[in-house]
Amino acid sequence: MSEPEKLPRSWLMAPISHIADVNPRSFCPLPGAVDEFVHFVPMSAVEAEFGGMNVSQMRPLGEVQKGYTPFLSDDVLFAKITPCMENGKVAVVPALSNHIAFGSTEFHVLRAQDGIRAAWLAHFLSQTGFRRFARQHMTGSAGQLRVSASWLSDTEIPVAPSEEQTRIVEKLEELLSDLDAGVAELKAAQKKLVQYRQTLLKAAVEGSLTADWRAKNPPTETGAQLLERILTERRTRWEAKQLAKFNEQGKTPPKDWQKKYPEPVQPDTTNLPKLPVGWVWASLGQLLDELTSGSRDWAPYYDRGSCIFVMAQNVRPWRPDFAFRQYVDPPVDHRDRARSEVRENDLLVTIVGAHTGQACRMHEPVTAHFVCQSVALLRLVQAGLSEYINAVLNSHGHGQRQFREMNYGAGRPHLSFDQIESVCIPLPSDDEQGEIIKRLERAWHAIQDVEIPCDLLLKQSSAQRKNILKAAFSGQLVQQDANDEPASVLLARIRAERAAVPKTSRARLHTRESA
Repeated sequence: MSEPEKLPRSWLMAPISHIADVNPRSFCPLPGAVDEFVHFVPMSAVEAEFGGMNVSQMRPLGEVQKGYTPFLSDDVLFAKITPCMENGKVAVVPALSNHIAFGSTEFHVLRAQDGIRAAWLAHFLSQTGFRRFARQHMTGSAGQLRVSASWLSDTEIPVAPSEEQTRIVEKLEELLSDLDAGVAELKAAQKKLVQYRQTLLKAAVEGSLTADWRAKNPPTETGAQLLERILTERRTRWEAKQLAKFNEQGKTPPKDWQKKYPEPVQPDTTNLPKLPVGWVWASLGQLLDELTSGSRDWAPYYDRGSCIFVMAQNVRPWRPDFAFRQYVDPPVDHRDRARSEVRENDLLVTIVGAHTGQACRMHEPVTAHFVCQSVALLRLVQAGLSEYINAVLNSHGHGQRQFREMNYGAGRPHLSFDQIESVCIPLPSDDEQGEIIKRLERAWHAIQDVEIPCDLLLKQSSAQRKNILKAAFSGQLVQQDANDEPASVLLARIRAERAAVPKTSRARLHTRESA
């Protein structure tokens, strides 16, 4: 993080350790009171983007006084582990009923010295620029990267006169409060749009969205007849592939080879709701021509070439997102190349990790895109079904509910191919599917007309927050007062006060002052 180009005369830059104790020593202000309830703050209780903290959880002192991080009212908590640090989990501890709390060991605790506002320190740490700077200096292994206490202690911060800190923090909180109120309204609008989208999907795949259309348009082919036609085509394709294999190997098809056809799993309709007249339940396996995932032995071809390796982070609800691109360069003659190549109208489902069960449809032609092992590729017997099946898989009450119920493996959630094939699909006629998709697309366009301005305003709010904080820590937010005690005098007094108090006594001193 670059130093401000020019600070006011009365300001100084100083290491954080010169104005705050970083991870002060443990203490126990309630000796022997192991049954006394104290505040407990897990990482989840601290909001991202300096959004506050929840201290309502209480636990007996005996359960938390060892193995957890202690802190006091007005301390600053700073998440040190990825991704919590990057997400801005920073908070000033509010007033506590017992003056003490314990929390996650993944918090650094900063206790500001007299004359330093805790909010001054916390707002500085909350800046996106500081978090990017801290990210560059994290240490540890992937997934367990942390900001070290020594790095944090040595990092410099602008120090304003104490009175000016107060004026700046008051102005910051006034400006950011108004900004946060606007952001909260925008996020509430986004949440309502998500709920509306799900309401539409539920209505679409249960038949209520097109009930009026169905009353005026008797089907020429029912869902059951469509399913029978799909199953016939599915078997015909399998037989054609088997004959092609025999021919390629120069073999005569053995007797009764057609009997080896793997029948798809039947849908388990137990406890399923009643469908509209003309609809039928089908298993996803009955509708699939192919189900596969990526190759296990492509590691030598990672991070090179121009082919796109479709990762779990590319699979987003409804549509894929290739803002992140992982490249791969499999040999043209590799046995798994054709099997794992994505085509238009293929469905993609994440089968491993935190976002297991996310699904989308490849809605446009692509070339040289290959799924990785954590993404299942679903190719339907009839490509025209893909957008409707996409709707079913993304409906919280249907595909997503079934994926949640199937998900297993607490440490590493994942889905098997058998589970994917067993997903139950409410199947209407081809004509009604077309009407459903037409109505959904109209609704999606209307939703986007609201979503896009919301996204833009949120980005502008983020930029405005950044500019406000930058002005605050460069001395441009409020006017300087020549009568303020300069930062040099403040820092000298802090040094003198620290020198007068032995390090072993500081924890006890803070405890007595809080009592």
